[in-house]
Amino acid sequence: MSRTFDVVVIGGGQAGLAAGYHLRRAGLDFVVLDAGTAPGGAWRHAWDSLHLFSPAAYSSLPGRIMPPQPGEQFPEAGHVVEYLTDYEQRYELPVVRPVRVRGVHDEGELLRIETDSDTWHARAVISATGTWSRPFVPSIPGRTDFQGRQLHTVEYDNAASFAGQRVIVVGGGNSGAQIAADLAHDTHLTWATLREPRYLPDDIDGRALFDAATARRRALDEGRPDTGGVSALGDIVAVPPVREARDAGLLKATPMFDRLTPTGVAWADGMTAEADAIIWCTGFRPALTHLTPLALRTPDGHIPTHGTQCTTDPRIHLLGYGDWTGPASATLIGVGRTAREAARAIAEHLR
Repeated sequence: MSRTFDVVVIGGGQAGLAAGYHLRRAGLDFVVLDAGTAPGGAWRHAWDSLHLFSPAAYSSLPGRIMPPQPGEQFPEAGHVVEYLTDYEQRYELPVVRPVRVRGVHDEGELLRIETDSDTWHARAVISATGTWSRPFVPSIPGRTDFQGRQLHTVEYDNAASFAGQRVIVVGGGNSGAQIAADLAHDTHLTWATLREPRYLPDDIDGRALFDAATARRRALDEGRPDTGGVSALGDIVAVPPVREARDAGLLKATPMFDRLTPTGVAWADGMTAEADAIIWCTGFRPALTHLTPLALRTPDGHIPTHGTQCTTDPRIHLLGYGDWTGPASATLIGVGRTAREAARAIAEHLR
């Protein structure tokens, strides 16, 4: 196989597959390098009870509607893995795995992509590595003092190993709400959030979130006031397990604690809570260390972009990192549009 391409896509999850679909339609020669051992991206590592926020038909990549999952309005993570596997095979996308990219280097007209197994060259690179491999945990006083179990969303599987324990779930977003709902029935749960959880109306799902994110991006691009985007609607999509736990009175949020103690957590007013485990549902950061050799970051640590294109090196595109690189581009329904724009921009640049 030739190791020189028009485009190398780094990451074979949903963003990388959407990029591949549109790169092929643009007539470009490309390869997708994926660190995973099998298709599915981050969905292969999700907790057991994770559900999409939208029905299957509204959670689809370009060109192929996700089939419904029997008996489920909102498909489970395993169904998404099956869909992504089928998508990759249906379009015969050239995915090579497992390949872990160590660094992207400037070699004049070409970019050199160093991996753990080989060296590749390309005229352009799409970074579609997502965020799952870079979990974020805030710096809270006493974190190293706590003697119980601490884990992040990425390490949570299911409630079985926590049965009967005192568990503190930290985070008022969708992952925090879903994991808290998963644990609410069989543990002594404390759900700590920075502010009172805001549930979207029960009839709103991912379709409305995508529309809101798109409207926000359009307003900003046109110089109009920020519409507020998704945050104007609320923070938590009430998928069935969350709705059931909430309506049963099992999801009661507690203000965020101020520090950890050896046996639990404490608030500034002197209140304390004992804990056997703390689960940090506190988000992620973009996985972009492979771009470090290109020195793309500004002094504030940010990589400047126009759409998906890096402004300091137009050969580099960032895809699937949320609103930063396209409205709702970290979602199945949202990434297709920005993938199309990235492929078009790369084709024009290479010409």
